[in-house]
Amino acid sequence: MTTTRALGLDVGAKTIGVALSDALGIAAHPVTTIARRGIAADATAIVALGREHAVTDIVFGLPLELSGRAGHRAQRVRKLRDQVAAIAGDLAIHEWDERFSTTAAERVLIAADLSRRRRKQVIDKQAAAYILQGWLDARGPA
Repeated sequence: MTTTRALGLDVGAKTIGVALSDALGIAAHPVTTIARRGIAADATAIVALGREHAVTDIVFGLPLELSGRAGHRAQRVRKLRDQVAAIAGDLAIHEWDERFSTTAAERVLIAADLSRRRRKQVIDKQAAAYILQGWLDARGPA
């Protein structure tokens, strides 16, 4: 049986939310947030985090427009994805439609009765977990 350990990313303008799957590739867990410092530095930080956690796959949330079109935000994510792919070596790189991921994560955090201040602190990594979980569920059993 092959296992997949994956890193999920919610790429924003100021931060990148990061989630990690469990060792069996079944469940996604929020991990951290990376402050954006430029494409090269961000890509290096992502690959280093992937290596640290021995991941096999990196999943980028792709912010498509409601029409399904890849707008300017999606193009910015793809530039980062391409930079990560250029230095990631054997790590598999994927995209996952992230429409509504932040909204869904926000609903979960509100249901958990987190304060607005606390939600702001964890929303990016929670959205990354939502993105990664969608990708894990779509691939089915490892």
